[in-house]
Amino acid sequence: MIKIQVNVTALQDAMDRLIAGLQDTTPLMQEVVFVMQGAVAENFEQGGRPKWQAKKDGKPSRLQDTGKLTSSITPAFDRTSAVVGTNVAYAAIHQFGGKTAPHVIRPKTKKALKFGGKIRRSVNHPGSNMPARPFLALTQDDRDEIELTAQSYLRRLID
Repeated sequence: MIKIQVNVTALQDAMDRLIAGLQDTTPLMQEVVFVMQGAVAENFEQGGRPKWQAKKDGKPSRLQDTGKLTSSITPAFDRTSAVVGTNVAYAAIHQFGGKTAPHVIRPKTKKALKFGGKIRRSVNHPGSNMPARPFLALTQDDRDEIELTAQSYLRRLID
């Protein structure tokens, strides 16, 4: 008699590793947060993807006057999630756009300001309309890279 016999022990072992790896995906989330950090860094470097609206003077908008916003991007991950974000107060106006509140501008190091050809102790600023410049954003290529990262993780679990 000729037989074909399949031993399912190897398959069961692979399934057990897969189940264990899916119950705590911390290693995967760590890899995903790394991809997300790279995407945000690329957004700052390229001036947005797609490009952010240019400034009034026509120069590209880069959101990097002091580097505070860029350096504030913080990763976090646990067994079920991956997140990058910032706690900088002005980040939301850049991410979503909007209108800044009216405010008074006063000199920091001198007694007066020169504004509009006149010398003044302060200037009433009416507020500014800020275009959205989403720096916490993923492109389709970034999403594809995250998907490939997840596929690679699953392959490593069963191999």
